Amino acid sequence: MHDDEVDTDPSLVRRLLAAQFPQWADLPIEPVLPLGTDNANYRLGEDLLARLPRHAPSAKPLEIEQRWLPYLAPHVPLAVPVPLAAGEPGESFPFAWSVCSWVDGEPATLDRLDPEQAARDLAAFVLTLRAIDPDGAPISYRGGPLAERDGGTRASIAVLGDDALLEAWEAALAAPAWEGPPVWVHGDLDLRNLLFGDGRLAGVLDWGCTGIGDPACDVAAAWKVVPVPARGLFRELLDVDDATWARARGWVLHQCAMALPYYTPENNAALYFEAQRWLREALAG
Repeated sequence: MHDDEVDTDPSLVRRLLAAQFPQWADLPIEPVLPLGTDNANYRLGEDLLARLPRHAPSAKPLEIEQRWLPYLAPHVPLAVPVPLAAGEPGESFPFAWSVCSWVDGEPATLDRLDPEQAARDLAAFVLTLRAIDPDGAPISYRGGPLAERDGGTRASIAVLGDDALLEAWEAALAAPAWEGPPVWVHGDLDLRNLLFGDGRLAGVLDWGCTGIGDPACDVAAAWKVVPVPARGLFRELLDVDDATWARARGWVLHQCAMALPYYTPENNAALYFEAQRWLREALAG
């Protein structure tokens, strides 16, 4: 998937566990497929998960999860993984890695979600997260101004040759910047990072982008997660003004522009086809 990717497999995970956390070394180890864009995930027994960065840029987000998930987990209304141990480089694996709690649930898919209930559950999660004390929190990778992403986004749009995407991106850039206080955001709310159970959203995974900043990056879930019939309800529950709505759409456009030239149906089918869907949704309005 990445040119600088480090190979992992259950044998490596077992060696790392034996060297650093022998109490877990005899647990069954199963890869969680697909392995993930940034981390290769391996289920350990019934209750644990090992997360190994796939390449160097993924190491810092894992450090953010280690530091902040124990703080955030007690405050949010959906289940989240809680780090239990911080692994160090070893056994020819060059990065720090993590063991966290396993979160039960099934992957969230649009056909399994009740639109209105999904909008309500996700809005409640976002509002609760925003209300957590931001003192000392890191700036989210996706919490800054859209303008900071303009150069890279335009370069990717040029590769795609998509005039409609370029026009929509420029409209998003024209939206007024966030002037409120920075708030906690997840930063990567899409279906791949949500779990479903008993007819409701049940869990939120992959917290490497979390931190504080402009709430628009989580409002972007309106196009990535919330079905069209409930999108207005999601916006109403979050009390989103026009400028934040425009920036949120811009975050979707940015992610699509960056993902579609980089990933393919062969190296990351889940993200590639999701990004195509996001783009259709965002360009539709």
